[in-house]
Amino acid sequence: MTIEKTTIEDLVIINPTVFEDSRGYFFEAYNQAKFHENGIMYQFIQDNQSFSKRGVIRGLHLQINPFAQAKLVRVLQGDILDVAVDLRKNSATYGQHFSVILSAENKKQLMVPHGFAHGFSVLSETASVMYKVDQLYNKESERGIIYDDPTLAIDWMVDTKEAIVSDKDIILSSFKDIDWEF
Repeated sequence: MTIEKTTIEDLVIINPTVFEDSRGYFFEAYNQAKFHENGIMYQFIQDNQSFSKRGVIRGLHLQINPFAQAKLVRVLQGDILDVAVDLRKNSATYGQHFSVILSAENKKQLMVPHGFAHGFSVLSETASVMYKVDQLYNKESERGIIYDDPTLAIDWMVDTKEAIVSDKDIILSSFKDIDWEF
């Protein structure tokens, strides 16, 4: 397993070591000791899974302190564009976003630390996404930023006419209106 740094501090891509043979493949999707060796010190307490069809955009979601969540995101089937937005006001990359294609084929994972909004769009016909979190869901601390926020200008790689967004996500705040800190 290798840890790949991104353009945003603390946001990393996990590249597993895949062992393939005539039977198929094997890899460690998570190894706490290896994560700790690389300074990734979260204690994950829950796994979540979603299934979506092409064009679905989920996000941008987060929970504020003291219920902020770190997420380890991976794709079990299909392809997604995974997006994280840095909301740590003291960060040199505050307000910047990073995106990466995660797929069942490339087996990459994105480690999204506390202080980030997170979302993804589905690029394949369907996708199954699984992610670990280090904090339980807390409705009162739930927040979000609208996916098509003009300040963030995220290219979700989905035609806007084909985008499928939940009623809950379509009414999220704009980036300029957020009033929470990490």
